[in-house]
Amino acid sequence: MTTFDRPFGRHLEDFTPGDLYKHWPGKTITEYDDHLFCMITMNHHPLHTNAWFAENESVQKQNVVVGNLVYSLVLGMSVPDVSGAAIANLEVESLRHPRPTFHGDTIYAVTKVLAVKETSAGDRGIVTVETKGINQRSEEVCSFRRKLMVWKRDSAPPRQFPYDDNSIFSDGE
Repeated sequence: MTTFDRPFGRHLEDFTPGDLYKHWPGKTITEYDDHLFCMITMNHHPLHTNAWFAENESVQKQNVVVGNLVYSLVLGMSVPDVSGAAIANLEVESLRHPRPTFHGDTIYAVTKVLAVKETSAGDRGIVTVETKGINQRSEEVCSFRRKLMVWKRDSAPPRQFPYDDNSIFSDGE
């Protein structure tokens, strides 16, 4: 029997400056997603939740998805490829929203590795990446740079599961 473990994040040795990670899948942001996020985070600005206000009193003439939802989705899309095995997210150096996102837009994400540096401890390092959110019209709607700390492969704790592979599937079933 062969067991396949899906990678979730990377070790320091897996990051090379200049590498691009195209994250999959994308996400279509619905009006419900936006309204729920606004209510959970107490952002009740009518630009996000009131169609009449947006149509009559905003530059965009339609509801705009709250920026923190766009940022959160793009960050989340990057986790399996970038920070899923991180020790810590250290900082977000910058965050930009060059274009608005609207209800019904589908957002995709891509990350570029900017820098990799081993720490003095020798068992880990700091990785600097830039992640961009791109909509279905190939427009950049979000970008941010962040630093994270990741283990070197030989120092990383092993992945553990609360069960034994042999006990899950027994012969004859």
